[in-house]
Amino acid sequence: MPNVTLSMPLPVSAKQVWDLIGGFNALPNWHPIVERSEVEEDKPNRTTTRKLHLAGGGTVVERLTEQDDDKKVYSYEILESPLPVKGYKATIRVRESENGSEVEWSSDFEAEGASNDDAVKVIQDIYNTGFQNLRKIFGG
Repeated sequence: MPNVTLSMPLPVSAKQVWDLIGGFNALPNWHPIVERSEVEEDKPNRTTTRKLHLAGGGTVVERLTEQDDDKKVYSYEILESPLPVKGYKATIRVRESENGSEVEWSSDFEAEGASNDDAVKVIQDIYNTGFQNLRKIFGG
């Protein structure tokens, strides 16, 4: 099963980074691939989903599986997507570091309709695009 784990240091506090990226509906605020996000809460079933509308068209539907604002971490899984993956589960976390903070984005998945290498590259490119924009926002 392929996995991707990328991290990036930022020269600001973990709190500053989490305030921008920590909300499950926050991707449009910092990731240039996501134009908008709609969140739906199913209170009786205690589930939260988001529908991401991607630049250039396409949507991704994801379900929040865990969130801990004190630990600055959330996990989610993809329910519907045009990406070449299935069984995708990911975690975004922010930690304090010696010179500010570090953002880590990790996932496990199976390739679908593509080779493992190609699926890994697609996910790495998505993460790196978000990280590059965080660098523009926070410096570093």
